[in-house]
This record gives sequence, C-alpha cells and structure tokens, in this order.
Amino acid sequence: MPQRLTIIGLNYAPESSGNAPYTTSLAQGMQKLGWDVQVITGYPSYPQWRIYDGYEGRTLREEHEGVQVLRLRHYVPREPKLLNRTLMELHFGLRAALANWGSPDVVLFVTPGLFSSGVAAVRAKLGRRRPGTVVWTQDLYSRGLEEVHTSAKALAPVMRRVESAILGVMDRVVVIHDRFHRHSVDELGVPAEKAVIHRNWSHITPQHAIDTAAVRARLGWAEDDIVVLHAGNMGVKQYLENVVEAARLADTRGSKVRFVLLGAGSQKESLRELGAGLERLQFLEPLPDEEYTAALAAADALLVNEKPELREMCVPSKLTSYFVTGRPVLAAVDDESSSAGEVEASGAGRVIPSGDPAGLLRAAEELGGDRETASAIGANGPVYAAEHLAADSAMRRWDELLRSLTQHAAQN
Repeated sequence: MPQRLTIIGLNYAPESSGNAPYTTSLAQGMQKLGWDVQVITGYPSYPQWRIYDGYEGRTLREEHEGVQVLRLRHYVPREPKLLNRTLMELHFGLRAALANWGSPDVVLFVTPGLFSSGVAAVRAKLGRRRPGTVVWTQDLYSRGLEEVHTSAKALAPVMRRVESAILGVMDRVVVIHDRFHRHSVDELGVPAEKAVIHRNWSHITPQHAIDTAAVRARLGWAEDDIVVLHAGNMGVKQYLENVVEAARLADTRGSKVRFVLLGAGSQKESLRELGAGLERLQFLEPLPDEEYTAALAAADALLVNEKPELREMCVPSKLTSYFVTGRPVLAAVDDESSSAGEVEASGAGRVIPSGDPAGLLRAAEELGGDRETASAIGANGPVYAAEHLAADSAMRRWDELLRSLTQHAAQN
C-alpha cells in the first residue's frame, strides 16, 4: 500500500509564479515515486490578487496531472497589505483544518502562508492519528517585517515568536537556502537536527529550438534592442520603481535598452501609472509556459530587482528559471543578500547595487555592447542548474525525507 502524503498550501497550479510551481512539481514528483498524494489548496489568485475566471463555488475537487486536488475558496484582498494577507491565511488555514485530509502518513505545510500552516498544524498535532509533519519555508516572515514592511518593524519580535512557535511544532523544517537555515536555528530556535536545507530546483524545461528572432518580432522587440526582462511578481519586495526610473533615463539618453516587466502583481497598476508614456518600458501579461520560456530565452539579460536592504527574507524563485535559459542575469540587489550570493555562486550574472537606476541602465548597456561576454556569462547558468538545481535529484531528496517521517503515523 503506498504511503499517503497530504500537502497543504495556499498556492498551486495554474498559478505560475511564486511557490506554486514548486508545490505543483513536488506533488507530481512524489506521485511518480509511489506516494498517494492529495493537495489541499486555495482557489488560484496569485499574483493578480483576484480569483481566476472559471473557479466558482466554495469547494472544488479536481485531478491535476494525476494528483487529487481539493480547492477551498478563501478571502482574497484586492490590495494586499500585512493585515489583510494575514486574514487571508487564517481563513484558508481554518478551512484547511476542517477539510477531509484522508489518513495521511505525512502532512507537508507550505509557507507562505505561515499562519495557515500554524492553524492547520493544530489539527495534525491534536488529532487521534498523528502524521509526520514538515513545513517547507520559502519566506521568512520575521525578516520580512524588518526588511520589507518597515512601517511594522516594531512587530518583528512578536512575529519572530509566532514564527518560532509554528516551526517548532513541526517534525522537520525544510528551508531553501543556507541563510534561511542559519536564521531558523540561531534566531528562531529550531533545533539543528530538525532543520534541513533542500534548495528549489529548476521547474521549466529548456527549449533548444527557439526562433528567438521570431519571438522578439512577436513581442515587439527590435533587432538592436537590448532587452532586459524581469519576469514574475510585481510586488513591494521587487521594488520595480527602480526599473521604471532606469527606463526613464533610457528615454532621456536615447539608449537602446528596453526594460520589459512580464507578469502581474499588487504594484503593477501603480508602476504603469509611474511609467506612462515611456518608450523604453514595456509591460507584458503573464504567458503560458512555453511562451514564457521562449520570452526568457529571447531576452538579452534577465533581471532580478529587489528593495534595498532586502537581504535574508527570500530567495527569488525566478532565478531557477533564469539559469536554465543560458541568458546572463542582472541582479540589482543588496550585495549581502541571498539573491546576490546565488548569482555569484552560479557565475551566470552580475550583481549591481539595488535602488540605482543609472547603475542598472549602465550595466545593461555594457552587457548589450559585449555580446560575446554576455553569452559566456549566461552559459554558466545551465551548468550551475544541472549541478545544483536538477529536479530529479531534488525529488529523491524529498522522497527520502518524507519517508523518514512515516514512522510518526505508524506509531500512533
């Protein structure tokens, strides 16, 4: 009889950014490795912050790539802020705690959301049959208050205690970076033997026969444009005002650099307003997987942009996609950040100061003016991805971890 795994997390396919692609890939990977997998998730809403068309009612059961998915409708804030995002997580967590989990041997909680994981974990720990529990930490909430939501920085000690308590009740805490591990152990008090580093993997398949000239023509990019593409969420952490101002400088100077913002997010409309009328700035709506991969491959450079002083709260999921394309990465980030460390370790990009539009434009022009060097830098990405971000090896590590936790259910 196969071991049973229940995954509880707010985000899942068809959402294509944030942690949803990883949760989806993990569920499918564990199913292929012989697990009986059920996913309990929300109605898709990220990063647009509205429920996708076609998802009606309060509860929906479906099968997605062989995985049984239970969707629970929950509150979605129109303009996500700290308080209403917390309310969203609590609402989903309560619904998930009351849902039918089956009889799992292991329950995996995905954070974000932290609060929904905490609410649902109460059921796992107090139920008559106690499964093994593991939380997969993609963001550090207490660091987020210190580095992003600075107006609520005074709440960071309270958040640290909450985060510590939720992670502390789990049998295992999986983090995606060594800095997360250090923070979890040293600052949040997670026992070192409970904390495990499992890096995210590349979840897109490289396409080797892309007609990049045709893709560029379809997207409106001139042959001599130096296209710098930012893909994914447009939120507060990304601080894309920096990119808009770089585009403004490009307009003023007659630069060949075209900045492209691909995706959606809570700041998209305000960015559109800020960049209205700029010729060297382009917005693209989210693309289907194959078109998304083609757009990345057709760009001259791929951009990670973060708010100044954002150092440890997250590692951008887009990097795993960027590396496999073979295009060079520009990382406008704090030089002590997790993102900077990842780009430097890969050798696949350049790290430049965050919050410096002139520096961003200058770096883009330098890369665009030396295509040979840019290609050599970008070629390091697929090599790094193959060595460190391969999906097959990631699935094997997860399988071993989850099977080690099945004894908890067997003993109850």
